[in-house]
Amino acid sequence: MADGHDNVIYLGERECSIQRRHQKVVEEAPSPFLDEATRKAMGEQAVALARAVDYRSAGTVEFIVDKHRNFYFLEMNTRIQVEHPVTEMITGKDIVAWMIRIAAGEALDFSQDDVSLEGWSLETRIYAEDPRRGFLPSIGRLVRYQEPGDSDWTDEDARVRVDSGVVEGSEITMHYDPMIAKLVTHAPDRARAIAAMQRALDRFLIRGINHNISFLAAVVGHDRFREGRLSTNFIAEEYPNGFHGHVPDEAGRRDLMALAAVIQHRRARREALAGGRPADTYAGKTEWVVIDESRVEHAFSVIPERGMFRVVDGDSGAERDVVVEAPAGSPMFHCTVDSRERTVQVDRRRPAFRMTTGGASFEVLVVSPRVAALARHMPVMEPPDLSKFLLSPMPGLLVSLAVSEGQDVKAGQELAVVEAMKMENILRAEEDGVVQTIHAHPGDSLAVDQAILEFE
Repeated sequence: MADGHDNVIYLGERECSIQRRHQKVVEEAPSPFLDEATRKAMGEQAVALARAVDYRSAGTVEFIVDKHRNFYFLEMNTRIQVEHPVTEMITGKDIVAWMIRIAAGEALDFSQDDVSLEGWSLETRIYAEDPRRGFLPSIGRLVRYQEPGDSDWTDEDARVRVDSGVVEGSEITMHYDPMIAKLVTHAPDRARAIAAMQRALDRFLIRGINHNISFLAAVVGHDRFREGRLSTNFIAEEYPNGFHGHVPDEAGRRDLMALAAVIQHRRARREALAGGRPADTYAGKTEWVVIDESRVEHAFSVIPERGMFRVVDGDSGAERDVVVEAPAGSPMFHCTVDSRERTVQVDRRRPAFRMTTGGASFEVLVVSPRVAALARHMPVMEPPDLSKFLLSPMPGLLVSLAVSEGQDVKAGQELAVVEAMKMENILRAEEDGVVQTIHAHPGDSLAVDQAILEFE
């Protein structure tokens, strides 16, 4: 921060090493890597640079740091940056307000000695993109949009901040950057700031488009991230084959299957009461079978007790005490399983449940033992063969076609260009072939998985 009255101060560093394709994904302040001596030296170098060019406003000096804490100048951004909230959270300084006040000729009313770094802050960038499809952009209407906030489910000393420019019903189009919001947490220390971020991500409700919340939850929950072993290669090293969802450990899976049995039990009881069946229906012990994505069956007994449910795992005999709170009409379930708090988003995909928490998302079917026995005889539906089609991997504008009907193509040859969210994406042939039919033409707006052309 530099005013026009010879006052230049630095507000500490921001750690921005978690990047994908050189774009920042997670930022935090301070950095878990720097020590006080490096912080001071780096800050003084930034101040010297600002003075050398008579800078006046807020700005950011970027450095590359090696494993020995040697730092090297990269560039200066003469503007505010996306991740400025983490600096505001740990310093208490409103950077945007001070930019305006400096532009109006005011002098800073604090000195370098007045700057202190309090606690820890993280920011994650919520994007309209699909991590499981190579982070391709997603467009559409925000059918449901609910931001997290400070609540009883968050550390009482933690704060949650959301900077966004959308509301429920807003349209995410192909014409602008895919960022939906910036989610920021602050707590007395790094571990609690991470925990607050994990809970806040679980409580961020978005429906109508694909988004990267599961990916962000997996990153901040990763052991290496929690240990502070960061580098600009973090994502490439930890997800070398792309992100395909986070898989919880066996104990976590058992917790979620127990929760699914409780949800189905509550739902069945409500339907029974609505249908005029006796009020004590499902009031006692009820047997359920949870069928996972691999079609493996797991038996659970749900026993209603005062203010909670006792769930007996038929595979191990283990018992879990489950307490569930679910706002009416919301897919958000706040629960405790043996005093372990978690928020799970549960979507009904008839007849199954899609359960999402902590970056993990998987589907389970909860049925009675009788229905489970019948389900064993149901054939498995095979997906249609779409290998002969070039499908649009994202919603966007078909800018150009490089081939025509009857043309021979070779593997790697350009076929079409699709534009979405300020980026042009070249689609290439995966193998040799002959174009049989053109299904879309330049200028057409494409939906995701819409056929562009068909091979013989």
